[in-house]
Amino acid sequence: MRIRWTYAFIDRPRADFGVACDFWTAVTGTRLSELRGEQGEFVTLLPEDADACVKVQAIGPGSGGAHLDFCVDDVAEFAAAAVRLGAVVVADLGSLVVLRSPGGQLFCADPWRGQSSRPGVVRGSRLDQVCVDVPSSAYQGEVAFWSALLDGWESLPGSLPEFHVVEPPPGLPVRLLLQRLGEERPASAHLDLACADVTATRAHHERLGAVFVAGFSGWTVMRDPSGGTYCLTTRDPVTGRSRGQGVPR
Repeated sequence: MRIRWTYAFIDRPRADFGVACDFWTAVTGTRLSELRGEQGEFVTLLPEDADACVKVQAIGPGSGGAHLDFCVDDVAEFAAAAVRLGAVVVADLGSLVVLRSPGGQLFCADPWRGQSSRPGVVRGSRLDQVCVDVPSSAYQGEVAFWSALLDGWESLPGSLPEFHVVEPPPGLPVRLLLQRLGEERPASAHLDLACADVTATRAHHERLGAVFVAGFSGWTVMRDPSGGTYCLTTRDPVTGRSRGQGVPR
């Protein structure tokens, strides 16, 4: 089942929805679409000269996180393939199916609507990755699940043993990184931005209200003004590839 397009979904509590929209439009150089959903809980971040690949969703109580949407020609077929590999259906809305991976990470199957133009680099960075943080006990199962489900994607070990990359074909805007945690807790996900200059990008984000959380060789953990954590990496924002030792591809 060929995946035609990918979306990174930013999931934030309803009380922080507006703050998240303001921050992430500034970071990605986009503008907001009209609100959608019965309670106005969905919005798309629209770039000027490309197809959108980032959306924000207002959710119930909790810390929020991120998830991936996969746009395909046949939603039911994709969902059925995921279920055969161990996923469970959370909600079947016909044109949209919400699923949960064997390790507990939510994702969605959505119809492809002709998207094909990937957004460019904005101020030296590109939001191009969803990282799923997986407890050690579920890690190998998650690697096997996503490697089998994402047909045509390249499944590669990361440059560090706790990372595994599932790389989409050229042209798709958002890829998947799996990270093995050193603790047992439910799987969750966060966003990663590839940066030409992490220091400059961090300073820009801090001016927009983000705060520094922790620094590592190859990536910096930040918290946005709506409370969600994300990472700035030293991967090349054009190619997405590692540019140094310790960078998880």
